[in-house]
Amino acid sequence: MSYNERVHLIEQIEQQNESRVIILVTGDRPIAPTVIADDSLRPLYDHLLRIRQEESGKAKRIDLILYSRGGHAETPWKFVTKVRQFCNEFCVVIPYKAHSAATMIALGADRILVSPMSELGPIDPMIHVDANSPGQSKFLMPDLGVEDVAAYLTFLRDRAHLTDQAALADSIKALADHLTPTLLGRMERVYSHIRLVARKLLSLRQPPLDESTINSITEVLTEKMYAHGHGISHDEAKAIGLPVDMMDVNLESLTWQLLEDYEAELNLLATADASSYFPDDATNRYEENNAVGVCMESRTLAHVFGGTLRVERVRQLPPQLNLNVNLNLQLPANINPQSIPAQTQQLLQQLMQQASQQVQQMVQVEVAKQAPVQGIKTGWVGGVWKRRN
Repeated sequence: MSYNERVHLIEQIEQQNESRVIILVTGDRPIAPTVIADDSLRPLYDHLLRIRQEESGKAKRIDLILYSRGGHAETPWKFVTKVRQFCNEFCVVIPYKAHSAATMIALGADRILVSPMSELGPIDPMIHVDANSPGQSKFLMPDLGVEDVAAYLTFLRDRAHLTDQAALADSIKALADHLTPTLLGRMERVYSHIRLVARKLLSLRQPPLDESTINSITEVLTEKMYAHGHGISHDEAKAIGLPVDMMDVNLESLTWQLLEDYEAELNLLATADASSYFPDDATNRYEENNAVGVCMESRTLAHVFGGTLRVERVRQLPPQLNLNVNLNLQLPANINPQSIPAQTQQLLQQLMQQASQQVQQMVQVEVAKQAPVQGIKTGWVGGVWKRRN
């Protein structure tokens, strides 16, 4: 299905809900996921301006159809406040996954529409840590949950029943040695920021939620889910006080058709086995040009984030691999070198040099082929947002 064909589904949703629709789908393709980030704000503004122009002012209602595993903690507040300036009512429609930062965007909506397949998620922040950076422990996970630190302290108090002050001090010192004081301070700032933004987003809702409900929702989503990947269904969302409603059957069908098409466009159902992209042991790089990582679409405008998707096998090559290949070929004994014309001698020397270079390249390829694999790197090369129409 092309964008022009998806427009037909968008129009049906707009007619049913008396709204304007914006769709944001970030890719959770295992080898190269994409996330909600500040670079999405620029194309979002183009869609909002187009809607304002076509509606001759504020839209009565904007429906954001959202699919994402999350993103940067700083983006949801910017995203929501920009959308709300262009509509009287803001609704987030979730056909399937809206985790982490996507859940935060939903917190800022007046209505959240879900289906039996929908999943919201905890908003406890994760910090990306490079364990290879100076001063960091080699045992650090690349995605470190802020709540992991709080859970460690809870373990000491409630599970280990550690009450001795000297033992507690040693345990906390071990934590600081492992994470560094600077990282601990950063985690505390992020923790406070998430709670503040969650409260501010919930306070935007019309009609407003009472203060005790806002406090309860914030506490549950930041602290009391315990696993960052926990999926929050309709019933659980209702139980913690979130303003969620089930879609009717027709809206559920339309949004699911859209999601299935984006799954194909972004190749979301592709294998998680990165090694399967290499046809043989000699191939160390796979590239997929013009791959699409994010789609943002509305009825009259379409943007994609895309670029080259690269999968690269990292091999442990011998240190300081220097190859010096000399081909010493001897002429037959009955041939006098002096009898060979100078031009022919020059040609033979050139051929010998070319052969030496080719042999050297062949040896390097063979060494690289047999070197042990350290890992596989994946990512986007030259990824940018582009307007499609």
